[in-house]
Amino acid sequence: MGKKYTSPYFTNLRDSVSWFSDKSLNAAYNALDRNIENGNGNKTALIYEDENGKVTQFSFFSLTKKANKIANYLTHKIRVKKGDRVFLFLPQIPELYYSFLGILKTGAVAGTLYSTFQDNALKDRLKDAEAAAIFTTKKLLPRLQRIKHELPHLKHIIVIDEEVFENDFELETEHFPTVHTKPEDYAFLVYTSGTTGKPKGIVHAHYAIIQQIESARVCLDLKSDDIYWCTADPGCVTGLVYSILANWALGITTVVYSGKFDPEKWYELIQKHEITVLYTAPAAVRMLMAAGEEVVERFDVSSLRYLASGGEPLNPEAITWGKKVFNLFFHDGWLQAETGSIMIANHPDLGIHPGSMGKPLPWVTAAILDDDMQPVATHEEGNLCLKPYWPSMMRTIWSAHEQYDSYFKDGWYISGDRAYQDDKGYFWFVGRAEDVINTAGERIGSFELESALVEYPEVVEAGAIGKPDNVRGESIKAFVVLKPDIEPSEELKMKLQNHVRQHVAAHAYPKEIEFIDQLPKTKNGNIMRRILKAKEASQSLRDISTLEEY
Repeated sequence: MGKKYTSPYFTNLRDSVSWFSDKSLNAAYNALDRNIENGNGNKTALIYEDENGKVTQFSFFSLTKKANKIANYLTHKIRVKKGDRVFLFLPQIPELYYSFLGILKTGAVAGTLYSTFQDNALKDRLKDAEAAAIFTTKKLLPRLQRIKHELPHLKHIIVIDEEVFENDFELETEHFPTVHTKPEDYAFLVYTSGTTGKPKGIVHAHYAIIQQIESARVCLDLKSDDIYWCTADPGCVTGLVYSILANWALGITTVVYSGKFDPEKWYELIQKHEITVLYTAPAAVRMLMAAGEEVVERFDVSSLRYLASGGEPLNPEAITWGKKVFNLFFHDGWLQAETGSIMIANHPDLGIHPGSMGKPLPWVTAAILDDDMQPVATHEEGNLCLKPYWPSMMRTIWSAHEQYDSYFKDGWYISGDRAYQDDKGYFWFVGRAEDVINTAGERIGSFELESALVEYPEVVEAGAIGKPDNVRGESIKAFVVLKPDIEPSEELKMKLQNHVRQHVAAHAYPKEIEFIDQLPKTKNGNIMRRILKAKEASQSLRDISTLEEY
């Protein structure tokens, strides 16, 4: 792309990654082979536990051999070429992790899809990317078979648990000469839903690995002897970067669990595997909090030394709870699919300000700007913007480069998030630009409202939206999830409204409150407020828990 990186920070980190003699590098080589070069081949790379409690471990040697077999199968059996798009439609099983790296080794571009995706979600992404091949399982195969006729570029559906593939896989050699990809060659793309719901294919390059490694070291405090668990699914950028690439490039033993969320099981995993670093989503923290302290007390979680969260802002109440229960703060951080790594965080060297995003990392220049791209005053809300370019920044949006260009103006990257900066340099999230509510001329961030509601003892989670209002411009409606033993009532609604009046502002209370069983969220726990808005606008009564993408 010929882009000039803003910060010289990474010039001094060139030796933190493995380069080939022709000045090329491959992200998968850095995640796997460099560990063998460094003498860590026999070290445990992956501790995998399935939903039935069966544990399987892989060393860096064994993981590399399996990735090499995948790479050989792709290049020799189905003739995948450099630049081809190869997707993974798999649950969180070991094959997902080493196949992703095997794809990168071939020079092909890897794409990941949540195993919860249904026909339309799959079709949109595979058609947009013109995917040439896809890995899946017998259980998930019927969804692909139903749409295959609409995907002319999809020549190969590889079913990993079919006998024919298992035989072919075993015949492949365990050695593969990793393709010498250039730093700016595309490595992977991850699809993220936009405000209209149309998925965007965010593309990242191999050179991103240099920043991904450093952000994991700085923000997650990873040490060589850690047992680390990132709960994010590799269907999103957090899962790809921090449970496959950065962690293994640092030689970290990583835990993967394929079962569903359950507080007792999570604490059991921490106790059994002596997990030292946990990186999870705010939604999971809130659900652990809702389960109660007595659940934690039944397990020994003393191995934990560091907690982190990301994906969306973590409410102050949850951070305070974490300190009380684990005697550890959750270190919240901010990233986007587009940024490719954590950019702003409460890293270990900072004092925790509950509810804050933290401060920009050393190589990041961030600012709060108004709509005319001018700086705003301290504590004044505006657009969160970053100075391009950085190594892990998206290189394009697949098949929509003009949409990529729309992110940039007057020498700044516009994140689409609203925030403010305090007088100590900490950044505070207000909401997505489209989620800021303008009521009676006052702008209220959805996150601020939701945090106030979550502080109330009977509330587990909340989502706030603005509704058209002839008098106020927008009125506020809150969707509230209560603790299991709490009965909804009009009296409770009034108490919640008064609580918001007292803790946010008199004009900021939700005029309407609807109690619901669960909020629509992405698989990694981000509240999908646009789904709440669509539901409210259409007065639809459909079960939001069965939304096809979430």
